[in-house]
Amino acid sequence: MTPRGGAGVPATVSQGTIAACIDRYLDHLAARGLAANTVGSYRRDLRRYDDFLAAQGISAPSSVRRADVEAFARWLQRGGSGHAPLTATSAARTLVAVRGLHRFARDAGETERDAADRVRLPPAPRQPPRALAIDDVERLLAATGSGRSPRELRDRALLEVLYGTGARISEAVGLDLDDCDLGSARLRLGGRAASGRSRVVPIGAFTVAALRRYLEHGRPQLVAAAPSDRPPSAVFVNARGGRLSRQSAWTTLRSAAERAAVGPAISPHTLPHSFARHLLDSGADVKDVQALLGHASVSTTQLYTAVERVRHATAQRSVRAER
Repeated sequence: MTPRGGAGVPATVSQGTIAACIDRYLDHLAARGLAANTVGSYRRDLRRYDDFLAAQGISAPSSVRRADVEAFARWLQRGGSGHAPLTATSAARTLVAVRGLHRFARDAGETERDAADRVRLPPAPRQPPRALAIDDVERLLAATGSGRSPRELRDRALLEVLYGTGARISEAVGLDLDDCDLGSARLRLGGRAASGRSRVVPIGAFTVAALRRYLEHGRPQLVAAAPSDRPPSAVFVNARGGRLSRQSAWTTLRSAAERAAVGPAISPHTLPHSFARHLLDSGADVKDVQALLGHASVSTTQLYTAVERVRHATAQRSVRAER
């Protein structure tokens, strides 16, 4: 057959063993200027592949089928035959080398098809969400200010709700006055969601106190700027008396994080993640935390348990043990 050819790939290569094809492929990579360390890594990965195929009685590139490559991918992560199971990242790196080998073999005319063309790489492991240490949460909350101005009262209440309930920013800014039952220490989250899904969550004494101070002493001054014929229903309002936007709430969180110097990795999800982690660290059941966060699947909540536990006493303030 006429080889398809490729940049730097010889137009005609004699048929041979997989081991010989590997040597030609590695020579090709080196000629293209690939770093020696990378070529060495490819060599180790592809020798392992050759050994696996040899154990299956496969010695020529043209004999390899997609099922063989997929079996190799499973073997990498399962372990056996003298090697420990590889992580998804290491297995993916090995399969990248295998896919390159089969493309080379096809373009060089050693096979009619690329056996690895549609073989998927192992999915990258989901990284556990970043959670703040309890001391960092304390500094973050304190960085909203002294509580002397309406805005400071609002910002403190907003961050207390985010951390004290696990609410998403969109849920916090979506709160209406009738979603708050401070007497029973409960909030209804998600009431404005397009899906119509909502949940009632308990709130601790610190969150109740921050909300009460804001609703009594901060919000009335902010809503005074709103048109009198359209009284706002939103709990969190801006300087014009309108509902606080999600972007403004995120800016509030980011600014407090900068003042508290809690690190550059802060995100809109940081306080809900911290809420979940600290509850799990204090012994809460993962399904209870799932319900509080509104996760559709418990597997999402279980991701928090993969993070190394922070060994803090459950009576500390920020764990909200009074829940």
